[in-house]
Amino acid sequence: MLALVRAEVHADIGTDHARLPVALIRSGRARRCVAVELNPGPLAQARRNVAGAGLAAQIEVRAGDGFAPLRPGEADSASLCGMGAATIRGVLERAGAALPTRLVLQPNDSPEPLRVWARAQGYHLTAEALTEGYWLYPVLALERAGGPDPAYMGLPLAAARRYGPLLLRAAGAALREQVEADLRRLTPLAAPGRPAERELATAREAWAWLDGGT
Repeated sequence: MLALVRAEVHADIGTDHARLPVALIRSGRARRCVAVELNPGPLAQARRNVAGAGLAAQIEVRAGDGFAPLRPGEADSASLCGMGAATIRGVLERAGAALPTRLVLQPNDSPEPLRVWARAQGYHLTAEALTEGYWLYPVLALERAGGPDPAYMGLPLAAARRYGPLLLRAAGAALREQVEADLRRLTPLAAPGRPAERELATAREAWAWLDGGT
């Protein structure tokens, strides 16, 4: 996550305890941060952590929902981590003019809705990763750019949206294990007309690419 951020002003939306902004400032990957948190308990802890780190001059902790506490154009980069993809997408859709040109997103579930949103809104994927935790967490780095996203060119679209175009191209062991697990899970569930049938077809598309498309 840290390596995907480089900004003059970075906004961490739903910052929790402000650990990411503290790390960004200490590592020199951001010159200033705005840490936004809605819930009173984590908000108070974020303010204590920033003060304890001696970084109150470089990290401003603000109370609020999503991008609402930010002025249009104030941040050139933002992160949203540790939420469901649908929640993250809702925050992005409400951001309006405060939405920056670069985003780093880490949903707790399938990132497919975020990839769909990014393609529709003119954001290109610049990096993707699977990070270990309680399970494999996807991380997406996005940047606003013109034209179709080249990351998807030449790939089966359903598989790329489900598993990630850059991850499919990299064909790493973690993604192979994820696709294999989906194949095992979905095969006994698939029947004509059921969602599992479509999901299984997508997993098979991904496996065919990993097996021969690289």
